[in-house]
Amino acid sequence: SVCWKEELWVIRGREGSMVNIRRATVEDLLEMQACNLACLPENYQMKYYFYHILSWPQLLYVAEDQSKKIVGYVLAKMEEDAAESHGHITSLAVLRSHRKLGLATRLMRAAEHDMVECFDAEYVSLHVRKSNRAAFHLYSETLQFRVHDEEKKYYADDEDAYDMRKDLKAQSRKKKGKADEADEAAEKVADLKIENGAEEEAPEGSATGANGTDQYAESNDGLGTKAKPKKKK
Repeated sequence: SVCWKEELWVIRGREGSMVNIRRATVEDLLEMQACNLACLPENYQMKYYFYHILSWPQLLYVAEDQSKKIVGYVLAKMEEDAAESHGHITSLAVLRSHRKLGLATRLMRAAEHDMVECFDAEYVSLHVRKSNRAAFHLYSETLQFRVHDEEKKYYADDEDAYDMRKDLKAQSRKKKGKADEADEAAEKVADLKIENGAEEEAPEGSATGANGTDQYAESNDGLGTKAKPKKKK
């Protein structure tokens, strides 16, 4: 089902440049993978991207500049077999050249919204490196995630991770026969104001990719990464 308009909003950037946030398509997957390879230590084979978009097409979003280049993305999925149906952010990244536009926050809001509207998610989870202070600040201060657990040696390089979660039960749910309520909710998120570039004010010691991409969420559960035993939900 389609729970959001195909194009959510257009953001005006520096010197009049425009960035469009929209739902991802199969044609975007190669650029999303390239963005991931440029910035995150945890990388995924292309079949893992296909797995996401074929299973949960509502939960993949991209930020695209005027030249049609993907400058950010969110890769998300549902954990529908768990005791409580919940979403999970597999990966989130934004090019450093497009900081202070609120892109990471808007990408996250879009995915969260459709987790609730399309899948009735109770909460959303993600993993973040303990050393990534900028990402931790984004999730805890701007997006209101809370630390649920700490997973030792979660990543392929044996760094520990915070298991963070955000309760989605308080978010309004679309009623049957009221399709325009989803559009109304989308408009509210589109009008979201990021005060003082809150998501992008990276504290000292934040993690940034070598090729100029800000690192946010990264899970190790993709194909091609170091296997870790999964915890019971």
